[in-house]
Amino acid sequence: MDAWADVRKLVRAGDVFGTIRMVTELDAAGRKAVAAELPAYVTGEARAAGWESWDRQMTPLVLAGVVCLGGPAAVASWLFRREFRWWREAEAAERVLELLGGRPVAWRADLARRMCGRLRVPELRRWGLAARLVRETGIEPPGDDAFMVGWLRELCSEPIRGPIEGPIAGQVAGQVAGPIEGSSVGSVEGPIAGLIEGPVVGPIEGSTPGQVAGPIKQVGQVADDPLFAAYVDRIFEIDALAETDLWQVVETVVRLVDTGRLDRVAVLDAVVGRLLRDGPGALVPLAGLHDRLDPDIDEAYARAEDYARLLPAGPVAVADLALAQLRRLEEAGRLEEELFEEAMRALAFRPEKKLLRAAMSWAGDAVLRDAGRTGTVLEALALIFAQDTLALQDRAVRLAVKLAPRAGQAAREAVRQAATELPDELRERVSAAFGGGIAAAEAPAALPLILPAVPAMPPPVASPGELVEVLTAGRWAQDVHTFERLLAGLAEWSHRAPDELREALRSWWYPFNPSWYGHYGSEIHEDLIQAVSRAFLAFAAPEHSISLTLAASGTRRRPASPGPLDRLYLRRALELVTPFEEGTGYPVLLATPTSGTGHLDPATLLDRLELLETEGVRALPADLAQALLRLPRTFSAPEVERAGRLTSDAGRECAAWMRSGGLADPPVSMSVRRWGRYNQAGWHLLEAEPEIPASDGLPEEIRALFEMRSGHSYTLTWWPLALPGHRELAAAHLTGYLPSSMESSDGQTRALAVLTHGDGPLGLATAYALACGMSHEKTAERAAATDAFLTLAARGEVPARELGEAVTDLVTQEFIRLNRVVSVLDDANQAGAHEAVWAVITHLLPGLLPKEGERPRAGAADLLAAGARAARIAGARADLPEVAALAARKGSSRLVLEARRLIGIADASPQKSTT
Repeated sequence: MDAWADVRKLVRAGDVFGTIRMVTELDAAGRKAVAAELPAYVTGEARAAGWESWDRQMTPLVLAGVVCLGGPAAVASWLFRREFRWWREAEAAERVLELLGGRPVAWRADLARRMCGRLRVPELRRWGLAARLVRETGIEPPGDDAFMVGWLRELCSEPIRGPIEGPIAGQVAGQVAGPIEGSSVGSVEGPIAGLIEGPVVGPIEGSTPGQVAGPIKQVGQVADDPLFAAYVDRIFEIDALAETDLWQVVETVVRLVDTGRLDRVAVLDAVVGRLLRDGPGALVPLAGLHDRLDPDIDEAYARAEDYARLLPAGPVAVADLALAQLRRLEEAGRLEEELFEEAMRALAFRPEKKLLRAAMSWAGDAVLRDAGRTGTVLEALALIFAQDTLALQDRAVRLAVKLAPRAGQAAREAVRQAATELPDELRERVSAAFGGGIAAAEAPAALPLILPAVPAMPPPVASPGELVEVLTAGRWAQDVHTFERLLAGLAEWSHRAPDELREALRSWWYPFNPSWYGHYGSEIHEDLIQAVSRAFLAFAAPEHSISLTLAASGTRRRPASPGPLDRLYLRRALELVTPFEEGTGYPVLLATPTSGTGHLDPATLLDRLELLETEGVRALPADLAQALLRLPRTFSAPEVERAGRLTSDAGRECAAWMRSGGLADPPVSMSVRRWGRYNQAGWHLLEAEPEIPASDGLPEEIRALFEMRSGHSYTLTWWPLALPGHRELAAAHLTGYLPSSMESSDGQTRALAVLTHGDGPLGLATAYALACGMSHEKTAERAAATDAFLTLAARGEVPARELGEAVTDLVTQEFIRLNRVVSVLDDANQAGAHEAVWAVITHLLPGLLPKEGERPRAGAADLLAAGARAARIAGARADLPEVAALAARKGSSRLVLEARRLIGIADASPQKSTT
């Protein structure tokens, strides 16, 4: 009898019960034989089988391993194999535990410990099995963070109910109906049915009301759980607490407090302690839990020092709760003066406007209750003067002027010194109240702009073994340079050491599975990973590659991205398939860049063309086209002369390209289209229209790049490297795709930073692409747009007029948000790009400030404030009629105040309006 053959047959059929019966009836030798075969089978089958087949086999395989593998270490490793990552554990957990039930307790305890040690957040695969084993074997519950997170998730997964008490208790007792169908348990009916969940059983000891049973956990059941006893008092000590549903944790803790299982004061101490421990990373839902616990005045007094320590760095919600408790204590006359001073200083340094407004409100009330606090309040207000928000500065100045008659010498000096940084009008009000003679501070020194280093090109692949390592690395597809290394390495080592490379690749492609190369029956899915894989397969196993080529005839293709630049990369990989299938090979790729910017040195390209001519190999069309596009914009006379000596078709095409100066820069026009509405919502598309150069003879692969598309791609950072000498054309392609990434965290805005390292004139397409990045929803993604702006500023290449036009157009059509754009301009200003920022803002102000009778758009005041900051550093002057008109309006809205500040700093008109 071949035990493994019989087990394998049952496994492939997905026969769970047959597999259990077979492996449990085997003798020790049979189980050992099966155990020896299982690992290799899983490795090969997980790669070769389709998903449906593999899904069907996983449960019988897991169960076979649980029975046949000998030691706890082997079983633990088996259960955690990555091939079983998507195994539906919950459906088969009982069978696993039944099969393990025959093992000795000590053996199962060892397995439980090993499984617990393998748990990892956030997935916590196999936690359910590990927890059952811990409970059944009675071992000490492990202190691993991951295991405790799993317990807390389980605890919070279902509501916890205790006895029904209060005014509805008597009503419940009289409303228990007869048995539910199929059960002897009663159910609640009548007007209170919606107030409780689950069925109700008979009377609780010592009372007549019913108690919730069924799927809802009883407090008694929870309390009897050894894991509950071990962990309930340590909930807020779990480092990975954020890996749980925190709002559900809050609800669960509240219920446990309400039922008496958790001590309310102890929980309050634990929550405050955890908020202190986490500092800036404190978990906001715990602030909600603190408020749900509702500390009384004595409990707040006992924790006053802790509340003061939460103010400097905690999240806004945490600082808000601390401020509320401290203000409550101060109003009750129970806050020590030292803590009041500490709180005022801490709040004055906070950047959040909400907290600063609350701090000034508290300060004004507190000083009315105790005039002795005047000095403390004025010193805090002096710190708030440095906040670059006119509304906050104005409020702080008004309170400081009011308190000036009672100010001591130290407080007066602090206010006078801080007032030098205030706008003229506010500084003069402070000067008049505090003795006069307060002069304006000098403008801050501008930071020097530093041109970032050009990205480096990684070295070529050094050996066939290294080439296979790079190919199997997993995440190479995120990196265009690795794509280039792979294709270049394939061409080089297939020519230099074909046998060695073919042998090294065998473990990569064997066993052959068409789905790895995008072939799924009636469809072919084409993406860059599959295209590169197909090129490698064509060299390593040409017979299998030929079978795919023959099967592709008439098969529908589904490219991952319709973008022309993605298609160019895709074609470069796939066009290697034919020479490898035919056995002719391709000894060197022409298009591999020699610079991290994507540029290709002309001399290197000529070397490669000469090699192809020597080998008698025709250049591949996409490879040649990409190589030409990567050449610099100018060539030396010796380079042109050398190219003229080439005799192949590719050589003559290269020579003509160099003589003519390459591709002419096409003008690009931009437009915004608003598409139809759905549920009162609409969406926009950016459309770029480059003019195709009039010159004849452009290769088909290059002419295809003048077809603009829109959509989504995960490889936008690759696109500028395909057109390193034609940034405006690359930007035109980006404008169709960046809008779909403006709310995601996929990193595609980094394409803007890559774009800036290239060459060629910039225009509207670049401006529209940059505007999309500057208005990205995510701060981290906008940082890439800031980097791009800074690089352009350092190179003196910011297209200020075009960027002003693009932002104005997109803001007025509600395509982007102005305040996000302003945040990028502010960041660039602080990094030293003040002149470029000021130039852009002067082009934005005329179209984005409200005319008489118009409602200001969101972000207009922020734009004025950013302009004032940039103008002050740059020492700029300009005629600003739109700003002057705003400044002349009555009132003290933030928009008007910011207009007055900007006029005071930068207006170059004969008569400044600062009314």
